[in-house]
Amino acid sequence: MSRIASGQVSTSAAEVYEEFYLPALFLEWAPRMAAAAGVESNQRVLDVACGTGVLARALAERVKPGGTVTGLDVNEGMLAVARRKAPGVEWRHGVAEALPFDDGAFDAVVSQFGLMFFQDRAKAIGEMLRVLRPGGRLAVAVWDSLDRTPAYRAFVGLLDRLFGAGTAEALRSPFVLGDTGGLRALFRDGGAPDVQIVTHEGKGRFPSIESWVFTDVKGWTAADLIDEAGYRRLLAEAERELRAFVAPDGTATFAMPAHIVTTTKRRG
Repeated sequence: MSRIASGQVSTSAAEVYEEFYLPALFLEWAPRMAAAAGVESNQRVLDVACGTGVLARALAERVKPGGTVTGLDVNEGMLAVARRKAPGVEWRHGVAEALPFDDGAFDAVVSQFGLMFFQDRAKAIGEMLRVLRPGGRLAVAVWDSLDRTPAYRAFVGLLDRLFGAGTAEALRSPFVLGDTGGLRALFRDGGAPDVQIVTHEGKGRFPSIESWVFTDVKGWTAADLIDEAGYRRLLAEAERELRAFVAPDGTATFAMPAHIVTTTKRRG
C-alpha cells in the first residue's frame, strides 16, 4: 500500500490537519462514536488510528473519574500533535495489524476513519477484537462511498483532471469502504460475523472554498504532490468548479455521510 493510500502525512501536514480538518469534518463524530461504543466512566478505551486525537480527547472526558484512554497511530507526525494537545492520554506508536496490548485489555475499542488506510484490514479488525474484553464493544467509522459524497466526488475529479490519477488518489482513498455489503464481509473475515451498520448524515463545513482546498492539500497526503504553481492553479479552478457547494454565507457546506459499524465481543 502506498504512502498516499495508507494516509501517511508529515508533521507539518498533521498541524494543518489538527487546526482545520477537525472542526470541518471530524468533531461531530466523537459523540456518535462514544455512544456507539457504549463508553462510560471508569472504562479502559483504545482508539486505533487516533490521528491527532480528536476522539481520544473526547473519550478521556467521558471515562472520568477512573477510566483510561490509549491512542495508537502509525504516524509519528500525528502523535506529536496529539501528545502536545493532551499529555494526559497515553499515546502509543504502532500498527493496527499488530496491537501492542494483551488480550482483553480494553472495555471498548474505537477507530474513527482509519480502517480505510490499514495494510490488512481484516487482520486489524481481528486485532481490535483480540484486545477487547468479552462483552466489550467495538465501534468503527468509515466514510460512505465517493458516489454518495458529491462534494468530494467533484474535488477528486478536479484533481484527476489537473494532476492525474496518482494525485487524485489522495482524496479518493478515504472513500473506498462505502459499500455496506463489502464492509459487512470485511468484518466477517476479521472475526466479527454479527455487526450493525448505521449510516449517519454528517456535514463538511469549511469557511470558504479556499479553506477547503488548503486543508485537503496542505493537511493531507497531497501536500508533497502539488507544488505552489499547481496549488494556485487548483485554487483558481476550484473557485469555479466547486461553487455549487458554497452556501449563501460563503461557507463550503456539504453532505459527508459515514457508516458506523458496531459489534459486541462474544463471551466464552
